[in-house]
Amino acid sequence: MASTLIFGATLLTVDSEDRVLDDGWISFVDGRISGVGTASSRPASAEFDEALDFNGKLVMPGFVNAHTHAAMVLFRGRAEGQSLLTMEGWRNAIREPELAMLPEDVGPAVDLSCAEMLLSGTTTFCEQYFFAEDIADAIGRSGMRAVVAYGVVQLGDEQKGREEMAKAIAFLERQRTAGGRVIPWLGPHAPYVDNSEDLLREETAVATRYGVGLHLHMAAGPEDNEETMARYGLTATAALERDGFFQARVHAAHCLDLSDDDIAIFARAPQASVAHCASASLRSGRKGICPVRALREAGVVVAIGTDNVAANNSYDMIAEMRVAGLLAGHREGVAQVISSRDLIRMATIEGARALGLEDEIGSLEPGKAADIIAIDLDAPGYSDCPDIAALLVYSGSGRDVRDVWIGGERLLSDRRLTRRAYAEIRADYRRGYRAFWNRVDARRAAA
Repeated sequence: MASTLIFGATLLTVDSEDRVLDDGWISFVDGRISGVGTASSRPASAEFDEALDFNGKLVMPGFVNAHTHAAMVLFRGRAEGQSLLTMEGWRNAIREPELAMLPEDVGPAVDLSCAEMLLSGTTTFCEQYFFAEDIADAIGRSGMRAVVAYGVVQLGDEQKGREEMAKAIAFLERQRTAGGRVIPWLGPHAPYVDNSEDLLREETAVATRYGVGLHLHMAAGPEDNEETMARYGLTATAALERDGFFQARVHAAHCLDLSDDDIAIFARAPQASVAHCASASLRSGRKGICPVRALREAGVVVAIGTDNVAANNSYDMIAEMRVAGLLAGHREGVAQVISSRDLIRMATIEGARALGLEDEIGSLEPGKAADIIAIDLDAPGYSDCPDIAALLVYSGSGRDVRDVWIGGERLLSDRRLTRRAYAEIRADYRRGYRAFWNRVDARRAAA
C-alpha cells in the first residue's frame, strides 16, 4: 500500500465545519485520505512510505472547474472583439474555423489544457465539446478527473441530430466500462437554439436511462429566451421544465438572464446546478450577470467555471474566484456579498456537488479520494493575514500552486509535471496549432 503523510501545513479542509488547521497534517493510503488533524494528533512519519514537511504551504482540496471546453485552447486570443455568448459571435469566431477541426487536432490541445489546469491547481473539470473520445483519451493521459459531456449541436438538421445522438450513446456505453477517471455525460450545446424540442426530449430520456447528467449552456445569450418566448411565451428555462428536462441531473453554464421564476425552477428541480463563469460573462460584453446570490439563497448549487480560453484566456481558478466575488458585489451593490470562504466552497465542494461527486472529492475528509493541492504561502502576496480564505481569493494566483495529487498520485511535484514534461506537451501543441490554423486558412482561401 502506498502511503503519504503531509505535515506542518495550513490545512483548508472545506469540510462541513470549514475548519482551518494550523500546523496541520493529512495522510492518504492507496489514493484515499486516511486522516486529517493538527500537530497534537500527528502520526509517526515512520508509519508512511513518505513524509513531507509542508511548512509554509496551504494544503486544500483541488479545484473543480465546473465548465470548460479544453480543446478550444486552439482559439486562445482569436475572439477579440467578439461576444462568444451570442450566436453571432460564436459563429464568427469559433464555429467557422471549427469546421476544419480534425481528431488529430484535439489530443495535443487537451494535453496542454490539462497541463495548465494541473499547474494552477484544478484536479477535476467539467467538459463539453465535440470529439469526446479524443478528449477522454487525453484526460486519461493527464491523470486528471473529468466529467466529459458529449457535445450535441443540431442547428436544425434532424438527420445530424439523430447521428449525433447515436454517437453520444456509443460514447456513454464505452466510457461507462472503460474505468479510469472520466465520467461520461450528455452535452446538448444550447436549448432550442441549436437543439430542437424533440432532440431535447430524447437527450433527457437517454440521460435518465443511463443515469448521467446533462451539461448545457443556458440563458447565456439573448437568443435563448427570444426563441422560446416567440414560440411558447415562455423563457427557455420554463420551456425546459415543461418538457421534463429538469427531471434529469442538469448542470447549466452561464445563466445570465434568469428571472425569479427561472430561479424557482432550478430550486425545485431534483438535481439542478449552475456553473458561474464570471470572467467569460464580463468579457462577452453582455449586460446580464448571473444572479448568484439569489440562486444560492434559493438553495441552488452554484459552482465556478472558467469557460473556454477563447472567452477567458486562463484556467486559473483562484483568479476566477476573485472575479466571481467582485462581480457579485457589483451586481448586488453590496461589498463582498459572497464571502471568501463561500467562493472557495463554490470552487471545490460545490463544484463536486454539481457533478454528483461530493462523496468522492471536494473536501479534505477521511475516506475521500486524495485530490489535494499545495500552495506556496511564501510567495509574494501572502503576507500575514488573519483570514487565509481572503488571502487566497484576493491575493493568490494559480501560479503559486506547487504540488498536486489526484487519487493519491502526485501529478505535480514542486511545479514539475510528473507524467510528461510541460516543454514536451507545449512543443507538440505548437505543431498541432500551426497545422490546424494552416488548414483553416487554406479552407478560407478556397471558399
